[in-house]
Amino acid sequence: MIQSKIYTSTTQIPPEWNTLATHDLFLQTAYLTALEGAAPRSISLYYIGIFNEDRLVGIALIQRVKLYAKDMFRASAGSQWKAILKDGISRILKGNILVVGNLTHTGQHGMYFKNENFSQDGFLETLFKAIDDLKILIKKNEHKSIRAILFKDFFKADRIHESSKIFDQHGFSEFKVQPNMILDISPNWKNMEDYLNDLNTKYKTRYKRAKKKLGKIRLSEMTQDEVLENSEHLYHLYKNVSTKAAFNTFLLPEHHFFNFKLELQEKFRVFTFNLNNEIIGFYTLLLNGETLETYFLGYDDAHQYKNQLYLNMLYEMLAFGIEHNFKTIVYARTAMEIKSSVGAKPKSMSIYIKHTNPIINAILKSIFKLMNPEQQWEERNPFKNPRYF
Repeated sequence: MIQSKIYTSTTQIPPEWNTLATHDLFLQTAYLTALEGAAPRSISLYYIGIFNEDRLVGIALIQRVKLYAKDMFRASAGSQWKAILKDGISRILKGNILVVGNLTHTGQHGMYFKNENFSQDGFLETLFKAIDDLKILIKKNEHKSIRAILFKDFFKADRIHESSKIFDQHGFSEFKVQPNMILDISPNWKNMEDYLNDLNTKYKTRYKRAKKKLGKIRLSEMTQDEVLENSEHLYHLYKNVSTKAAFNTFLLPEHHFFNFKLELQEKFRVFTFNLNNEIIGFYTLLLNGETLETYFLGYDDAHQYKNQLYLNMLYEMLAFGIEHNFKTIVYARTAMEIKSSVGAKPKSMSIYIKHTNPIINAILKSIFKLMNPEQQWEERNPFKNPRYF
């Protein structure tokens, strides 16, 4: 007999959960505990276990996200009609939505199941029923109605698309979203010199120029105590970058980075750029098996352009990945052109979403296009022989 259970805290999760989640740090209880203790105020976490008899065969992370109209679109220059349009979209979408996955990180980190004697369609049907139960639970305990349900983020080759008919039957629509920028590390790269040898002249010169622009700025890694001591300043630098985003659904709390370091230890790394004993920029990394996941960063605008802080961060992330024998670096979304100049390639992704209001659900495609316009950018090819990368 297949059944599901809903958990509202990692303390309730059965111990065999991690046995299913060995492949993905973002589904393991250490990460979930870190996120639960330092989630944005707009996000609440729930966990679903799917059982065959008494055996755990599937897991899912569900985030209830409270969308506030004033927070969705950041202030930016533009015509009055665009401002009115954005305001209208915000009012339609505001409220509570359920995200099957992790809104704070790019990628499919929301669910997993054992496919032994349990089909993907069967898993999804059970998950849909569990989501309905969760909606009832939220209505009962929080007095909130769910406006939309979102499954994120899937690559073209992901098996989930084999169940597209199931999504369609349940009223979901598939939408293409901005690609994930991913760099596959060549097995020939043992250090940054090997990487540089594969760059063409233009991008090798660009690398050297970026390093020269750092001048007296030095890179260092923070200990747990240092993260705690500098939490306020790190948060200030993070907000400086975050608030410039055209569209955003959350803001991290100030203690987020310390809580992650506390719970994840060596799986979570914090690096800073320092000038005259002052932190002028930082970036964070999550170590996910053979994949290096770039996380949140921040910097001081006064040094960003003249010292090329962001580009140097991308290079340092790559250096860490090479030196620690990772196979892949996930650079995530945003700033796609500059990430491609380092060697990252865009990997198309899509989501499945439905609105609980049938009328809005019918026009969701048009609304989503307005929210998520296709970005025009030029992909760079920094290598001498691009076909090898």
